[in-house]
Amino acid sequence: MTHNSPLKALWNHFTDKRSKVIEASIYSVLNKIFDIAPPLLIGLAVDTVVKKESSFVADFGITNHLHQMYLLGFLTFIIWALESLFEFLFKVRWRHIAQEVQHAFRMETYEHLQRLHISFFENQNTGNLTTVMNDDVNQLERFLDVGANEVLQLLTTVISIGTIFFIISPTIASLSFLPVPFILWGSFYFQRRIAPRYLGVREEAGMLASMLVNNLSGMATIKSYVAQVFERKRLGQQSLAYADSNKKAIVLSSSFSPLIRMVVLCGFLFALVLGGIHVFEGKLEVGSYSVLIFLVQRLLWPLTRLGETFDLYQRAMASTNRIMDLLKTEVQINDGSKTLAHDSFSGNIKMQDVSFSYESGNKILHNINLDISPGKTVALVGTTGSGKSTILKLLLRFYDVSEGEITVDGHNIKDLEQDNLRSLIGFVSQDTYLFHGTVMDNILYGSFDKTREEVIEAAKMAEAHEFIQALPQGYDTIVGERGQKLSGGQRQRISIARALIKDPHLFIFDEATSAVDNETEAAIQRSLERITKDRTTIMVAHRLSTIKHADKIIVLENGKILEQGTHDELTQKNGMYNALWQVQTGARVQKT
Repeated sequence: MTHNSPLKALWNHFTDKRSKVIEASIYSVLNKIFDIAPPLLIGLAVDTVVKKESSFVADFGITNHLHQMYLLGFLTFIIWALESLFEFLFKVRWRHIAQEVQHAFRMETYEHLQRLHISFFENQNTGNLTTVMNDDVNQLERFLDVGANEVLQLLTTVISIGTIFFIISPTIASLSFLPVPFILWGSFYFQRRIAPRYLGVREEAGMLASMLVNNLSGMATIKSYVAQVFERKRLGQQSLAYADSNKKAIVLSSSFSPLIRMVVLCGFLFALVLGGIHVFEGKLEVGSYSVLIFLVQRLLWPLTRLGETFDLYQRAMASTNRIMDLLKTEVQINDGSKTLAHDSFSGNIKMQDVSFSYESGNKILHNINLDISPGKTVALVGTTGSGKSTILKLLLRFYDVSEGEITVDGHNIKDLEQDNLRSLIGFVSQDTYLFHGTVMDNILYGSFDKTREEVIEAAKMAEAHEFIQALPQGYDTIVGERGQKLSGGQRQRISIARALIKDPHLFIFDEATSAVDNETEAAIQRSLERITKDRTTIMVAHRLSTIKHADKIIVLENGKILEQGTHDELTQKNGMYNALWQVQTGARVQKT
């Protein structure tokens, strides 16, 4: 997806910033107008020195040449003071706008990402998304901070100096400004050529950032498989790809300024040579000639920087396109409007003829029917890929069902606010994620209004209090990124405490004991037996010993319910559950 006019898209997007942009633009224009005024005063000074009582200033009634110089000195002071004032004002205003826009864009993209469905993140690389929210936003900030003012002042310079030139000498003006159409044509030509190159640079930057994020997160795996050389080579290749992409853009953008400088030189030579000839012939005053020469210099300098300004602009517009593309990503799971009160929520769950397919089209679930009574514990078992975790994701509304409906306490979950639905659920995933912070911070996550005493009580119920107290700073111990300073079992028990402190009426456990030792499993199992009492609980487990006391066990295979019943009922059948149970208890050796 691309945008024909990213600048227009920005203008339409930030309607609340328009008045500030207009104000900053006025300051930029006024600053440049007063910046151009000193050459005019120099011309008047030369005219006064040469003609004295017959000078241009004398036409205003000031005939004494000393008084004329005093007046020019006073005007010079006023003009320089105003130029300095407007320089201060435009710099402050543009920089404030740059900071406000980068903050607003970063927060807007982040909030939009939070509303997107889980499959979006499964299909994206984290590094690229990070680049959009950080590096691309910063590119736009740099343009607003510096480039926007330079563009405005360049336009003001061309228009102002052009007007003065045509007033003083239309002939010289026509020749001096002859190169301007070629400069404008060249600018548009370069824009078309360089825009796709900078878009490529941004894409390569995203890939590089993604690789860095993945490698830093997986450093333990890289080291354990002695893959440092491989990863260094792979990263080097991507870094070179980014550098090569940048070089292609740099070569094109760098050629712009020298070409512009040579074209501008033609205009300067016309003013210099032709103006001098006109002075010799008496067609042009010496003061006017001085003004023309000084103004041509004022015109030449910003035009030679046009390439740098244009380069900054193109980088910003390429980044703007990427930001806008992200913001236009469709939110596929729309929020409902109903809410359920925490106190009155009973935890009655029903799935009626539920089928589900991912975007690839392969059907994962086929006509699932479940009725989970309040306060009961239901376990989902089955081989890998049978659909167990998918059911949990549908209950949490990470995805929407393709067919059928899911209700909680008689309400279709599509009609409920997503935040309200999830606030009623205590979810413990097999992929335990702890944030960089203290143990206390991680248990309180999502329940920020709870007290320290409530945190400790939740930790005790999760059988985590004892090991937490043994940590160097107890509950104030930093766990490290993703909780890397703790063992898998410790992370899992903190995760259970985090779910427990919400005091939910519905618990969902996805392989809560899949990656822990027997001692930790026993501790977790004891805590689960306590905290699931009188609460609706849905558990996914490969270790059948953890769910043998469930009120109902659902056996899934290829997205269909194969068997259901209690542990005793299912072991008496010669079915899949009984076969799994015998394998895990050692009664039967699984065939290989």
